[in-house]
Amino acid sequence: MRIGIDVTAAVRQRAGIGRYTRELVRAVLTLPSDDFYTLFAATGKLGDGNCELLSALGISQFAVPNSQFAIRTVPLSDEWLARLWHRARLPLPVEAITGRLDLFYSPDFVLPPTLPRTRTLLTVHDLSFLHYPDHFVPKLVQYLSRVVPRSVARADRVLADSEATRRDLIALLDVPPEKVALLYSGVDACFRPQSEPGERERLAEHHGLDARPYILSVGTLQPRKNYVGLIRAFARLERRDVQLVIAGGRGWLYEDVLAEAARHADRVAVLGFVDDAELPALYRGAALFAFPSFYEGFGLPVLEAMACGTPVVCSNASSVPEVAGDAALLVDPHDEDALAAALARALDDEALRAGMVERGLAQAARFSWERAARQLVEAFAP
Repeated sequence: MRIGIDVTAAVRQRAGIGRYTRELVRAVLTLPSDDFYTLFAATGKLGDGNCELLSALGISQFAVPNSQFAIRTVPLSDEWLARLWHRARLPLPVEAITGRLDLFYSPDFVLPPTLPRTRTLLTVHDLSFLHYPDHFVPKLVQYLSRVVPRSVARADRVLADSEATRRDLIALLDVPPEKVALLYSGVDACFRPQSEPGERERLAEHHGLDARPYILSVGTLQPRKNYVGLIRAFARLERRDVQLVIAGGRGWLYEDVLAEAARHADRVAVLGFVDDAELPALYRGAALFAFPSFYEGFGLPVLEAMACGTPVVCSNASSVPEVAGDAALLVDPHDEDALAAALARALDDEALRAGMVERGLAQAARFSWERAARQLVEAFAP
């Protein structure tokens, strides 16, 4: 088969869906296959050479056993391409760029125009814009509310990150159950409990972290992540020797987060975006990982923290319990007192911590990108 894959998110987004796409495509390309893959991206000013795109994907040409792939790019930003395809409804099929395809796969919510004979596969990570529209910029809600349902209706098959998202697709967008399949994310092997020499010192140097133990939270700064609630819950802790560290780039509507953090500047550090290469050390160095999100399509940081041997306190909402299993303390993200109590318990109860670490390592081991890639390849089949 000739399979097209949209890797625009992989080369233009450092976190979230960008990481998901990079990991999944890299794993797919390392599987033996008779299929031919065409990687498509709107690169804008990033350059359109193969080396640049492979580098952005984190792929070495020599490390990919399956050499059956090509790269096709357009010198437009993803924003401009979305305007042309989804706002102006320009009927230019993606095959005009990729060449003939049997199937086109988009891992990022929306489908471009395709020729009638091309089958389509689409991943929808979550429907948070329908559950929590006030957590988004209004223009983004309007765009997603129009384009995502249209793409879901067009797709021959839809993949959901979790059973919670699968149920949402069926209930909120009236998608036939047989059309939606489950495809869990994976955890990269770099997330492991074994530390590397000098990593705490490097963290201190790069991010100004002192010797105090810290509670870590990871994710883009936006209302859905509930950082304001986390900071308020943290401020209730009697222990004053612990700091809260938040790692994530600025997304949208994040001003309240920064303002709340500033009220506790001596105990709360907002690091901004942290490169993938530094994340394992940041997880390993944490006394505790906190993830009190209001809504998640999957919640990969929960598994990454567990894989690094760090105890986890997380939300009991949407897909998060599905991902955490029995390895974490689950709390109502709207209950700041309960969150504070769970943080204190996980910090102070050594027997509980030991059990959480053991169960967390086992839970994280159930998820791998190789397994996800094999499931995706099965979904490619007619």
